[in-house]
Amino acid sequence: MQFWIDRGGTFTDIVARRADGTLVTHKLLSENPERYADAAVQGVRDILGLAPDAPIPAHAIEAVKMGTTVATNALLTRSGERTALVITRGFADALRIGYQNRPKLFVRRIDLPTLLYERVIEVDERIGARGEVVLLPDLARADAALRTAYADGIRAVAIVLMHGYRYPAHEAALARLARAIGFAQVSVSSEVSPLMKIVSRGDTTVVDAYLSPILRRYVDEVERSLTGGRVDTKVNLQFMQSSGGLTDAHRFQGKDAILSGPAGGIVGAVEVSRLAGFDKIIGFDMGGTSTDVTHWAGEYERAFVTEVAGVRLRAPMMKIHTVAAGGGSICSFDGARFRVGPQSAGANPGPAAYRRGGPLTVTDCNVMVGKLDPELFPKVFGASGREPLDAQAVRGKFETLAREAGRTPEEAADGFLRIAVENMANAIKHISVQRGYDVTEYTLCCFGGAAGQHACLVADALGMTRVFIHPFAGVLSAYGMGLADVRALRQEAVEAVLSEAALAATESAFARLASLVRDEVERQGVVSARIDCHRSLHVKYDGTDTTLELPFVGDVDGIVGEFERRYRQQYGFLMPGRALVVEAIAVEAVGRNESAASLAPAFAPRAGDLRPLKVNRVYTGGAFHDAPVFERGDLRPGDAIAGPAVIREQNATTVIEPGWRATLTARDHLVLDRVEAARRAHAIGTTADPVLLEVFNNLFMAIAEQMGVTLANT
Repeated sequence: MQFWIDRGGTFTDIVARRADGTLVTHKLLSENPERYADAAVQGVRDILGLAPDAPIPAHAIEAVKMGTTVATNALLTRSGERTALVITRGFADALRIGYQNRPKLFVRRIDLPTLLYERVIEVDERIGARGEVVLLPDLARADAALRTAYADGIRAVAIVLMHGYRYPAHEAALARLARAIGFAQVSVSSEVSPLMKIVSRGDTTVVDAYLSPILRRYVDEVERSLTGGRVDTKVNLQFMQSSGGLTDAHRFQGKDAILSGPAGGIVGAVEVSRLAGFDKIIGFDMGGTSTDVTHWAGEYERAFVTEVAGVRLRAPMMKIHTVAAGGGSICSFDGARFRVGPQSAGANPGPAAYRRGGPLTVTDCNVMVGKLDPELFPKVFGASGREPLDAQAVRGKFETLAREAGRTPEEAADGFLRIAVENMANAIKHISVQRGYDVTEYTLCCFGGAAGQHACLVADALGMTRVFIHPFAGVLSAYGMGLADVRALRQEAVEAVLSEAALAATESAFARLASLVRDEVERQGVVSARIDCHRSLHVKYDGTDTTLELPFVGDVDGIVGEFERRYRQQYGFLMPGRALVVEAIAVEAVGRNESAASLAPAFAPRAGDLRPLKVNRVYTGGAFHDAPVFERGDLRPGDAIAGPAVIREQNATTVIEPGWRATLTARDHLVLDRVEAARRAHAIGTTADPVLLEVFNNLFMAIAEQMGVTLANT
């Protein structure tokens, strides 16, 4: 069997492929310390049907492909390895000073994030910009400082020297010194991020040193659990990287792990959407802790310089925008305004309905308005792990809050849902409208356990009229792990004015990088015939900082034309007459996955017409409705369901709002279309409505932020 796993903040999703190609899914809480130590391993045990004390039969496992939030959580909670920064003397504060940009344009009090390193070791050394040795490294003093750090319990070092990205001799000498002393993790900037700009290069190297030991411990723990600690037994364990490609567990580095789970969701969304015939999608992944949104129109979009949890990173990552609006986002009333998030109840204690004494959340709002039925929701709660959602606890807490707010419990819950929907719609504007894309031309591809509950409302908020939901939408991030390719990427600084001569000069570097990445993928068991190498350039206007990644087409005119097209789309203007500079080159090897082929499902004939399981009372759009509840497995191609209605399945719930219609395709895909024009009216009186206060507060802030981005771009 193969196991494809997404270990999220609230739930861990697993898709297992049996030897005959059939798929089975499983979902369990990411944290349930009373029942298991690790959710991913427990999920494997559950699917294999093992007794609690029985060893896992490693010989029965072909591969485990996994995305994890372990690195992200360590970054958010600042619980990584104790780390020292080794840097050229005189630059001790370089990473603290950073670039002096305002992370939030309208916040007057800037709270700088805590630094990941706890100690700075300055080294007397200097290599000039052209490679001249200005000062040889004082290795004796460096050795003494490193030994002091080691004696104080620090076990990770990040080595970042001036111009080290191009002239790495001094960094290599210090790395040998640190390893000889016994440091378990030595991250060197010329290996981690061999590109110019010491701040982003240094930040990335520090992140790698800070997170890699945490990842290594987690990888070792999972391997031990899968093999029973037997050194003579091996399991093919792969992890998803932030760039959207799988890599062997022992090549998995801290800097590549930040978006490990969400990247699997994008791969899954793109592959199933392409199969369904959609060539422009907005990926909408709503889980328990957060919502991730992404844009796709024929090619994966990546960011090479990003900021996560207040930390700058320069590593290839899927371009994902995340907002703190998940099923576990906490709902509160401060006496004037309703608020949703950014705090999350997580998996422990979780929402109020999870039977752990948690606060009211977005999930509880859906229980309150009748969109989530405890009878039909997976019974995985309580001390036994077999109890349903607790609707009584939800109603009791909403009645208390509703009395304070002067409305009914259903009105209060519906108000919170409207705020959450606006938050998610604003996130989608961030990756579409703000970058010049007309979102109304796109299909909203929904996945994640909570997305289907809000899909129609989010689409309405954006003027979108089509929603696509795959049968594995509730576990699509895990499904994406199985569809992903093995990828390896290498970059190299160039910094040369774009010309035919400069392109010719890059040929040897391209060939060298291609050999490295191809070899790395081959060593992970991918045959040469299934490996493709893609070349790209990072190009910018001379005198500017921001590069655009372009495919290498081989001639200057083609590169200039593509650069100008993308630059105009993103920034709205060009700079005629200004030279273009190739800042860096990159080569990515892609080992194509043979398991990505999807077969049309077989449907057993249904006796009679489609009938609902039951009819629930649902509150939506300010009114109660009778909404039939259908079982997804009862649907057959051509079935059409008009809203309001609810479709229940094993790993997700889809709510069809009034004015929408759901149709099942021959591939078992659910396509939702708006069949009645949406009404766009806000009834605003002379009193301050606590819901509209927050909705408009968020709308105005979204407009201001988009204006700020446009100002920064121009």
